[in-house]
Amino acid sequence: MNGRERILNHLAGQPVDRLPLMPITMMFAGDLAGIRYGDYARDHRLLVEAQLRIADLYDFDYVSVISDPAREAADLGAKVEFFPDQPPAIVETEALLTDKAALARTAVPDPLAGGRMLDRVQASALFKEKVAGGKLIEGWVEGPCAMAADLRGINTLMLDFFDDPGFVRDLFAFSVEMEIRFARAQVEAGADLIGVGDAAASLVGPAIYEEFVWPYEKQLVDRLHELGTKVRLHICGNTRSILGGMGRLGCDIVDLDYPSPVADGRAAMGPDQVLLGNINPVRILRDGTPDIVRDAIAACHQAAAPRYIIGAGCEIPRGTPEENVRVLTDYAQASRP
Repeated sequence: MNGRERILNHLAGQPVDRLPLMPITMMFAGDLAGIRYGDYARDHRLLVEAQLRIADLYDFDYVSVISDPAREAADLGAKVEFFPDQPPAIVETEALLTDKAALARTAVPDPLAGGRMLDRVQASALFKEKVAGGKLIEGWVEGPCAMAADLRGINTLMLDFFDDPGFVRDLFAFSVEMEIRFARAQVEAGADLIGVGDAAASLVGPAIYEEFVWPYEKQLVDRLHELGTKVRLHICGNTRSILGGMGRLGCDIVDLDYPSPVADGRAAMGPDQVLLGNINPVRILRDGTPDIVRDAIAACHQAAAPRYIIGAGCEIPRGTPEENVRVLTDYAQASRP
């Protein structure tokens, strides 16, 4: 059973030979391949090279196009700062939608028009050529709350929920339309699954989440499924107060960051939701010993079994000892759901 088959069978509730292994690697992958992260994020050929290398070395079941949250924003015209060996960053002090009226003048970009979105689509296509069905290919888009924060500025968006809720809904609707178009291009190029990163959603309370964020995340998830793709939801941070809502979205995989215990996720989402995570990426995975990492995985597995996929709470950090990452592989290879 290859990696792609393993993940898809597990999501379908079918038997698998071992636990799937799907940790997020970005800077760690670039470092392993000797590629500066600024180049990794700007050249899909280097990203693919690094992802293939780390997936083969550690027997990961998938490869991913994820690199940074500034793809869509850059193609819309947002100011993005690039660095030689760090992820690109949106310049929030010069947010694209500082003037709310600019939203009405902003068109959904064509992901194939030659910008940073196209580079991600090209990564999906190159992965399809290189993995030949052996590993699952993960595309990636921003969630509605994260995208709105990228375009408006996170602090300003938090005020908008109270000062101009109609604008927030318009901005979220625009974001969903853009991400569906972007996702469709990635799926057509070869992606089997679309990851949705909506980190900003962890910063709102449950009332705002249910009123504003959840309906647009639900639209996005449902429309992604209409494209024929699987969906992985990743919300960084403490999501304890919104776990129930996350579980009602119908995602194929829900990632849990380390502040949200796996046991809480299972209790809130029921027995059928596939959970991924939630090892502390820094304190446990980077700074711990192999035995500490192994105990952490076993605890997550026990709390989530049988609908569980191995991964960290977020990205495997740069500087993580390779022997600690190897523990993830060894545990996956020795374990059934």
